[in-house]
Amino acid sequence: MNKRVLVVDDEKLIVKGIRFSLEQDDMKVDCAYDGEEALKLARENTYDMILLDIMLPKFDGFEVCRQIREFSDVPIIMLTAKGDDMDKILGLDYGADDYITKPFNILEVKARIKAIFRRIGRKDASEDEKMLVHRDMKIDYESRRVFIADREVNLTAKEFDLLELLAKNPNKVYSRENLLNMVWGYEYPGDARTVDVHIRRLREKIETHPSDPKYVYTKWGVGYYFKA
Repeated sequence: MNKRVLVVDDEKLIVKGIRFSLEQDDMKVDCAYDGEEALKLARENTYDMILLDIMLPKFDGFEVCRQIREFSDVPIIMLTAKGDDMDKILGLDYGADDYITKPFNILEVKARIKAIFRRIGRKDASEDEKMLVHRDMKIDYESRRVFIADREVNLTAKEFDLLELLAKNPNKVYSRENLLNMVWGYEYPGDARTVDVHIRRLREKIETHPSDPKYVYTKWGVGYYFKA
């Protein structure tokens, strides 16, 4: 696959196991064992994926994820030993794309990674419609970039996927369950709250007044849609 992955966990045996398994799929793997080292590597290198543990020395995974989102939209999968739903939602709220609860099966980790790569690959494929211009928003589907009044907005991979799906199907209302299945995949174990969190974060980035949106609307009791 020739992908480059950063694995961040203070448990060296876990890192060793993940690294060995990913290298069997021809991925290049870098490793970090604390939050400070992870941020340094993320700033100095370009990665296709980051596996990020929550409980880390120096900076925890949430803080690392938050800082990475200031300069990169690289897909991030959070690794958490806690089963509490709020931890998972909080991880997504900081800009993560997915989460896996420990203890995990390495085959599940690889399946999640490959699923994200497949979705990104489909988005990068050649399409008839390369660009959408609507009011002061411009969406470049090919480069996966969004501009509001000529200012680029830094979206995560999932935020862009949501916006792209809605914008390409204007005025079509999607339920939270449909969005979860279409953007995250049917195998994703999360629930509708994941969609709500990402819609809220998306609005905060693209809307002048998130509570009074002009792009992504709520159809109360049904779901969300893009206003044409």
